[in-house]
Amino acid sequence: MTAEPAVTMTFHPRPEAGEARPWAFPAPGRTVLSNGLTVLRCHRPGQQVVAVEIILAAPLDAEPDGLDGVATIMARALSEGTDKHSAEEFAAELERCGATLDAHADHPGVRVSLEVPASRLPKALGLLAEALRAPAFADSEVDRLVRNRLDEIPHELANPQRRAAKELSKQLFPASLRMSRPRQGTEETVARIDSAAVRAFYEAHVRPATATAVIVGDYTGTDLDAVLADTLGTWTGGSAEPLPVPPITADDTGRVIVVDRPGAVQTQLLIGRIGPDRHDSVWAAQVLGTYCLGGTLTSRLDKVLREEKGYTYGVRAFGQVLRSTAPAAEGGATGAAMLAISGSVDTPNTGPALADLWQVLRTLAEGGLTDAERDVAVQNLVGVAPLKFETAASVAATLADQVEQQLPDDYQAQLYARLAGTGTVEATSAVVSAFPADRLVTVLVGDAAQIEEPVRALGIGEVTVVGN
Repeated sequence: MTAEPAVTMTFHPRPEAGEARPWAFPAPGRTVLSNGLTVLRCHRPGQQVVAVEIILAAPLDAEPDGLDGVATIMARALSEGTDKHSAEEFAAELERCGATLDAHADHPGVRVSLEVPASRLPKALGLLAEALRAPAFADSEVDRLVRNRLDEIPHELANPQRRAAKELSKQLFPASLRMSRPRQGTEETVARIDSAAVRAFYEAHVRPATATAVIVGDYTGTDLDAVLADTLGTWTGGSAEPLPVPPITADDTGRVIVVDRPGAVQTQLLIGRIGPDRHDSVWAAQVLGTYCLGGTLTSRLDKVLREEKGYTYGVRAFGQVLRSTAPAAEGGATGAAMLAISGSVDTPNTGPALADLWQVLRTLAEGGLTDAERDVAVQNLVGVAPLKFETAASVAATLADQVEQQLPDDYQAQLYARLAGTGTVEATSAVVSAFPADRLVTVLVGDAAQIEEPVRALGIGEVTVVGN
């Protein structure tokens, strides 16, 4: 009997990790078209979906008195028909390109966003240029958009997070400041908007000389200069002086506002004040310290309120730029960021949760952050940055933010270097200054009958109850 031959196996070579390559946020090129449109372009080989952002200098501060929301309606109406296509035809042309087009208005201005496969970029840019150059603003379409917006408002007021944000803005900012009122208008102001108001706002503020286009993606084989000249380059309009920007002022006297929702099983928390924007040298340290306070599941707030006490599914601390303007030669900057803590807790534990939250802030001020907390924050903010900017859309949106906030083109790249170089003491000082325990406006959306007295007993500020 012969022995069977031994079986041998050939294994595929085990993959080996490649050599780490340095990464930096992409640096855009900058040009200006003959019509005055500024273009930031960033070639990203392999990104076959191209992202385009158009930044229009049409801030909410420019909305006429009594017409809050007209910027939002105008933004939405840009894609609802042009001088060449009806609303249905325009939507069909976008679909043939495999493109998506969106627009929204915020305090700095109006943003129009386009995403399209690289092979159809010329056609999609032509449609985008058409929407910017000659929107129809048909009465029927504007009326429909107004009705849609009026239908959205009750749903927003029913959302505890949106209701808290609305109340915090109202409480922080003086009534004379546009920032104190809802970004997309109220039922009263939106109901006044018609096609004539939309067109007047468009004609007053939308022109290429004050706009910027950001284009990110793989445009290999595309003569981008020629395509831009034939599309966005055909958009015409006169020049305009920069709009005056009122300074942002706020009252951060420590106080509590309870928005009463009888029977609510949870209380929505939103605690905030305003602070420095990205032009301030403290921004990097503030970002790092805020992340340690409430940026992730391992932050101080979550460790106490979620892991130890079980009050919540999560509480977050963050800084969000409201409007950012480069410092003037005289008078300083007119921008600011909202510094806030947000989350929800079960109704019976609203008082204890707030007590523990304030204790976290006091402990932070007394003992500071640890080096370990700082190191984890740097790793999470800087180490994963390449993943955050994998898509063309994420790069384009960040570049557009820089344009809106009048920051240099290399700002984001420099920010990561500053974050990595920020020490524990510096981060501690910044976050303690950002969230002083005695200078915070607290909005609670919940059942006032159950939470008012426990919150009043904490002594964190005067308590006022308002209707829903």
